[in-house]
Amino acid sequence: MEPDRTLRTKLHQLECHFTWALLKDDIDLNDVINRLEEQIKEQILGKKEVLARTYSALAYIQFLLGFHEEAHNNLMISVELHMECHRDEFHKTLIVTYGNIAWLNYHMKNYTECEIYLKKLQKINETFSKEFSSVPEVLGEKGWTFLKFSRKYYDRAKECFRKALELEPDEGEWNAGYAIALYRTEYESLESNSEDSPTIMQLRRAIDKNPDDDVLKVLLSLRLVVYKRYREAESLVEMALERSPDHPHVIRYVGKFFRNQGSVDRSITLLKRALEHSPNSSFIHHQLALCYKQKKIQIQQEQSHHSKGSRVQQIRDQCIYHLEKATSLMTSFISAMSDLALMYGENHDMSRAEELFLVTFKTAEEKNDNLHVVNFYYAEFQLYCHKCEPLAIKHYTECLKMSPKSVEGKRSAKSLRKIAEKRIRRNSQEGEAYGILGFLHKEKGEKRQAIECYEKALSYEDNDEFLSNLSALRLSIQ
Repeated sequence: MEPDRTLRTKLHQLECHFTWALLKDDIDLNDVINRLEEQIKEQILGKKEVLARTYSALAYIQFLLGFHEEAHNNLMISVELHMECHRDEFHKTLIVTYGNIAWLNYHMKNYTECEIYLKKLQKINETFSKEFSSVPEVLGEKGWTFLKFSRKYYDRAKECFRKALELEPDEGEWNAGYAIALYRTEYESLESNSEDSPTIMQLRRAIDKNPDDDVLKVLLSLRLVVYKRYREAESLVEMALERSPDHPHVIRYVGKFFRNQGSVDRSITLLKRALEHSPNSSFIHHQLALCYKQKKIQIQQEQSHHSKGSRVQQIRDQCIYHLEKATSLMTSFISAMSDLALMYGENHDMSRAEELFLVTFKTAEEKNDNLHVVNFYYAEFQLYCHKCEPLAIKHYTECLKMSPKSVEGKRSAKSLRKIAEKRIRRNSQEGEAYGILGFLHKEKGEKRQAIECYEKALSYEDNDEFLSNLSALRLSIQ
C-alpha cells in the first residue's frame, strides 16, 4: 500500500539525520564510516549514550550507501543502549534514533513500522511541552553529527551547541562540543590577547566541566602555542600524555603538537603508535606525511649531510606513502591530494602530478571546498618543479584573492613578494613586479602604497589591469 501525503509530512517534521540537510556530496562516506566504526571500537566500555548516538549516525551513513539492513540493525543497537541508560522507551534521548527508524522504514516501504515509531515520538512529545528542535539532547546530537560529518557543517555545529548551552549552561558535553566547534572554526591572531580568545575561554570552561577529558587539554595546548604560551601548553601536553598514554585522539593531537614545535621524530613515534590503534585514520596518515615532509626539509637544509640525496628520497617516499593512504581513505581530502601532487612533482613524476592536480581542482570546484589550497600547491608545483614563474604568480594570486587570512593565503603573499623583489633587484624597471607589489598592498588595504606601486608599474609597462586597479583605488580614496 502506498503511503499518503500525511505520513511524509509527519516525517519531514522530525528531528533526525534524515531531516538535517546532510548532503551526500558534502560527506566523504568512507572516511566518516571509518571514523564512526573506530569510535565505536574505542567506546565499547565508555559512556553508553555516546555509543548509542554513534550507532545512530553510523546507520544513517549506511543508509546513504544503500546498506538498509545493516542500518536497521545498528539503529536497534542504538535503542538498546539508550534503554540500558534510562529504562524508558519514551525517553527524550531516543528522539533522533526513533526519527531515523521511522524514516528508514519509510524508505524500506515498511509503512506500518514507520507509523509505530511516529506514535512513539508522539508519546514522547506528550510528556513535555518543548518542540523537539529545542530539546538540549537533540541539539547536542545534531551538533556532534555536524562536527563528525563534514567540515562544511562546523558553523552549524557551533550554533547547535550554543543553543544547547543556553538551555543547559553547565552541561559538560555541550561545553566540550562548543569548545571543539570553536577550535575548528575560529582562527585567532597574535594581535589579540590569549585571555580574550573565545576558543581559549571556552576550552578552559569545557575542561573545568570535564576535568578527565585529556583531548580538550591537548586542543587547548595547540591553541595556546599560537600566543606563544609555551610553558602552559607543554604542561598540559605532558599531563594529558601521563594520564591517557594510549588514548588514540590524545596521541594524534600530541603528535601534531610536537610536529608544530619542531620535535618531528617524537611526533612520528607517537603517530605510529596511534596508527596501530587506528590503521584506517586518514588524519593520522596525513599527520605522518606532514612530519616526513618537515623532516625532508630539515635534511635538505643540512648542507654537510654526506648521503643527503638518498636520505631525502627515502623520507620523500615515506611522505608519499602516507599521503597515498590518506587520500585513498578519504577520497575528497583536498589538502592531502594537493600535497601528494606536489610530492609527485618533486619526484620528477610530472604527468602523474599534473593528472592529480587536474582531479584535485575538479573535486575542489565541485565541492566548493579548499580551492585556495589547490591553487597554492599548484603554484608551488609550477615554481619549484616546472620552473614556470608566470603560472606560479597566477595561482599564488588566485589563492590570495580567495583566502587572504588562511595559512596558504599568507604563504602566497610571502612568495609573491619574494618573486617581485627578486625581479626588481635584477631590473629596477620591471613593471610587472611593481604590479605584484601594488596588488599585495591593495589586499592589505594599504591604498596609497598600492597606488604608488601601480603608478610605477604603468611608467615601465603599459597594462590594462594595472590601469584599472589604479583607477579603482583612486576613486575609493576620494
